Amino acid sequence: MPSQPKKSDKRPKNPNVALKYAGMAFQMMVFIGLGIFIGKKLDAYWGFESPLMTILGAFLALGMTLYLIVKDVSRNG
Repeated sequence: MPSQPKKSDKRPKNPNVALKYAGMAFQMMVFIGLGIFIGKKLDAYWGFESPLMTILGAFLALGMTLYLIVKDVSRNG
């Protein structure tokens, strides 16, 4: 009985990879949204006319999420 040729399977070996990266994108959106929200509240509380704290909150949240993503990707390969 001849053996059947193997089908070339182009799917990733781990099907959870897409979910992992979708989760990272969602985490990034949530952190940046929280940074902007807190920044707006601080701008209103301190009475800044320009959105200094909003911009600072967005950049701090972006830096934090990029750090967490790089740390997670380098750890899990």
